[in-house]
Formats: sequence, C-alpha cells, structure tokens
Amino acid sequence: MVSDKIKSILKTIPSDPGVYQYFDDKGEIIYVGKAKNLKRRVSSYFNKQQSGKVKVLVSRIADIKFTIVANEMEALLLENNFIKQYKPRYNVMLKDDKTYPWICIKNERFPRVFLTRKRINDGSTYFGPYPSVMVAKTMLDLLRKLYPIRNCKLNLKQESIDNQHYRPCLEFHIGNCKAPCNGNIKEDEYNTMILSIKRVIKGNIQEVLKDLKSQMMSHASKLEFEQAQLIKDKYDLLANYHAKSVVCSNIAYDINVFSYEDSGNSFYVNYMKIVEGAIVQSHSFEIKRKLDETAEELMSIAIIEIRQMMENDNIKEIIVPIDMNINIEGIHFTVPKRGEKFDLLELSQRNAKQYRLEVEKLKALVDPERHSKRILNQMKADLRLTEIPKVIECFDNSNFQGDYAVAAMVQFVNARPNKSGYRHFNIKTVEGPNDFASMEEIIHRRYSRLLNENQQLPDLIVVDGGKGQLSSAVKVLQELGLYGKISIIGIAEKLEEIYFPGDSIPLYIDKRSETLKVIQHIRDEAHRFGITHHRKKFEKGFIHSELNDIKGIGKLTAEKLMLELKSVKNIKSADFDTLASIIGKSKAKIVLEYFNDKQ
Repeated sequence: MVSDKIKSILKTIPSDPGVYQYFDDKGEIIYVGKAKNLKRRVSSYFNKQQSGKVKVLVSRIADIKFTIVANEMEALLLENNFIKQYKPRYNVMLKDDKTYPWICIKNERFPRVFLTRKRINDGSTYFGPYPSVMVAKTMLDLLRKLYPIRNCKLNLKQESIDNQHYRPCLEFHIGNCKAPCNGNIKEDEYNTMILSIKRVIKGNIQEVLKDLKSQMMSHASKLEFEQAQLIKDKYDLLANYHAKSVVCSNIAYDINVFSYEDSGNSFYVNYMKIVEGAIVQSHSFEIKRKLDETAEELMSIAIIEIRQMMENDNIKEIIVPIDMNINIEGIHFTVPKRGEKFDLLELSQRNAKQYRLEVEKLKALVDPERHSKRILNQMKADLRLTEIPKVIECFDNSNFQGDYAVAAMVQFVNARPNKSGYRHFNIKTVEGPNDFASMEEIIHRRYSRLLNENQQLPDLIVVDGGKGQLSSAVKVLQELGLYGKISIIGIAEKLEEIYFPGDSIPLYIDKRSETLKVIQHIRDEAHRFGITHHRKKFEKGFIHSELNDIKGIGKLTAEKLMLELKSVKNIKSADFDTLASIIGKSKAKIVLEYFNDKQ
C-alpha cells in the first residue's frame, strides 16, 4: 500500500534525467538509482507488478529525494558517486559490482601510477572518476610516455636496491622506465616526475594537448602517418575529455556549491559537495523568511549552518551565485561567470528551482486550504485590502479595428480559477474602438445583474488596462452604489504596476511575491478567455458575411480579404489590383464580378 506522502511526492517528480534516493522510516538511504526520465522510472516502482525483492524494497520506502542533472551520463556518474558514498542496502546487486576507473598514485617508495576501480584508504592519491576506461587508459598511456616511471610491483626498499637484489627488466631497456630498482635514478628525481604527473592530471590539459599535437606533427613530417594517426586518436580523446561532464571534472576540484531559488516568504537553498571533481553529496532545504532578510543574509545563514553540520569538511572554496559580504576563516568565495565552475553552479540552481516546485506542489496537495489561506492573506497585505480576496473577478476587452468587440471576465476563488464563473460579453452599446466605454458597459451589466438577482459580489475586481480603464470601472461602481464596498485595482501593461482609484502613483509588487503570481495568472487567464471568444466571433463573422455567398470563394480567402481590408464595404470598393494582390487574379476577378453584378 503506497502511503499518501509517497503519492504526493510521485506527483511532483520531474521528467528530467537524474538520480533518485529511497529512504526508510529511519531516514537512511536504502537505494539509489538513475533514470533518463525520473518521473517515469520512479513511478514504475509503484505502478507495475514487481518481483518479490523489489516489493520488499518498495514496502520499506518512506521518503524519496532526487537530484536532476543535464544528461544520462551525468546521472550514471552521480549514481555511482552516491552508491560509493552511502552504500545503500539494496544496491548490493549492481552488475559485477562495477565502478568507474580512477588513476591511482600509490603511497610507496618510487610510486607506481596505475588504473584501478577500487579506492583504498592507504594514503594513496586518486584522480577521477573517469567517464570511460578508454579515456583513463589514454591519460595513463600518455603519462607513461611522458614520464618513464615504473609499473612493476617490486618492494623497493633501500636495502634491496643497495644490495642489487633486482635487475633492470625489459621496460628499462626499451626506455619506458628509469629502473629505480637498480639505483639508476634517485628517489628525489623520481618524485619530481610524480609531482609533474599530478600537475598534468589535475588539469593542465592544454599543455598535454600541445605536446600531443607536437608529436603528431613530428610523425607526419617524417611521413610516419600510422604513428601520427595513433597520436591523433589520443588527442581527440583528450579533447573530448576536456569537454567532459560537469559531474566528472578533469580538474580535481574540492569545492562546495551553494545556490538558491527565492520565492517571497520561502528561500530554497541547494548545497553540493564536490570532491576531486565529482559530486558526492547534494542537499536542498527551505528557509522561511521572518523579516525582509536579503538573499545574501539568508545565504550566509545557510552556508554557516551547513559548514557546522559538516564537521570533516575541509574544503576551502565555495561557489555562490552572488557576492557574499561575510568572512569565514580559510574560505574563499567565488562567483563564476563561465567555465566548469559556472556549469556546476547552474546545475545547483536547477536543483534549487526543482526543489521549490516540489515543495510548493506538495503543500498544495497535502493541505490546499492552508496553502490558499496563506496566499490570500499575503494578497490582502500586499494590495492594502480590508478583506481577504476570496473571490476575485478580472475583466479584459478585445476588438478588431473596432469590429467584433467582446469582453471576458474570469473568476478566481481562493486564488484558483473557478471556470464555472467565467463569462463572455458581446459589446452592444459601443461603436468603434472605445475600450473605456466598453469597460463601462461590461462592468455595469455584470454588477447590476448581480444586484438585481441578489447574488454574491466579489471581494476584489481587477481591471486589465491601467489608469484609464480603472477610472471607467470606478465610475460605474459609483453609479451602482458599490464603490467602497468592493475593492478594485487596475493592472498596467507592466504587471509590476498596480493602480488604485484616485492614486496616480502605481504600487510595485515584489516580483518574487505570490501576490504578483496570482495577479499575473488571473490577467493571463482573462486575456486567453477573451481572445478565444473574440476569435470565435471573428470567424463567425466571416462565415456569415456576404463573402460566403460568392461561389468559388472559400473561408480562407474570405479571411484574407477581411484581415487586409477590415470590412465587406471596403472589399466592395476595392479595385482589381488591390484584390489581386491579396487573393490572386482569378479569385479577384470572381469577387469583382460578383459585386458588379449586385449593383
């Protein structure tokens, strides 16, 4: 039986690629998975018949969290990072226990550099993970050609070297190794090569590419095209690696990334921990505004809180989207504008935004009344209303060069559309394009009817059109004795400008405010509803016009003529050249002959 909490989460999961985590009732991660489409993959666990083991897993899921990424490769790598980090109980059946390759510099005298899939906590240095074995091997082969280091497993104690226990092998004779086993290279000289290798692996790829290109050109100049092609293949692989995934960086970054999504009273933060270029942790959370704290203040709270939680976090660089005016000892803040760090910041911001959407949808699903009450109270405060605007009605006019004038009214109840309360109006008393008079007509018709029928009046009227149309609506409310009993506002073309009766200075609402979102929604809905009605009337006008009586002139031709010449009267008076330029000579002749015969 799927819990109500899980059902609610399933409704909010996006269709993006990413990684999902299942938690049990103790808050422990029990499974991590990847998906091209998170919504489809996660929902399949709960919608399909599953095997016994999967049923057991599903029965223990108490919570679901997810991290969205840019593509499937990033999801694959991030899944692997999470599995290694948290070792979830139900991920033990991964095929062949496969993990991704790392380049290891062994913690030993005369260190070896080799490829491995297992990281051992023995002081060795690891770089990766690499997105493919081929890329890792190419890097390793290149390093071995550039630096003649050993690849044997001999225990090179100084005593054994001094006593000549080992003889140089074939690798020494073909130039691939300096033979430290035989004392042919001192330890400090060997370690200098290791330091150079670390610099290359950490990201000096341009230097490596330059060296490869030089080798390639050298072979080509000697007509050694086969060898040149082999070098070119490695050059292309490294160039592709340089344009790698943001989840697997060729530069071994150790950084924290913080980003946010601001939504008025709520502030959503995403935190990512990057270790050696790989995301090992991602966490999103919500901060409630108590006063009018700035984004910088809230980010400071979030960063300090997370840093205190992560006791073993020794990372010294933090990526943020805005300048931070705080000083934390040993910490450097970076606001990237381009490059890999900017890609990581963008990924974090996408997760913050998705988390906000998830939280807001969950709130609306779990407790819709509480959610709507909070929004309505916010609207009351932002719009300086005396009553909570439970019922809002918004009006919008539409006409075509003064013809086919219509209006629309949409109704919102508890900040949500109430489509049964939508109304269309055909303008009856106004001739020509006069939006002010049209607004007076529809306001009068709407509220005189409500008064006559003793029906409920709205708490707020929204007029789309700014100061002029607002004045027209106020005039009618005064005539009906409703002014002061119903709150009314006007919206200018710029949605941030809200006008009140008798006040020429507009109110500017914070773009992050839910009040503005509701007003924008109701204005857009009124516009959409009005345009739909206007289009239908416009098309109906075409269908029933005199043009449709002309044999050989269809609906599309009639529409073209009406759109260009505006009226049947203008079409009748148009000459042949004008008609031909719109509908062609043959149809122009038909139209011209028809009206000539009518005279």
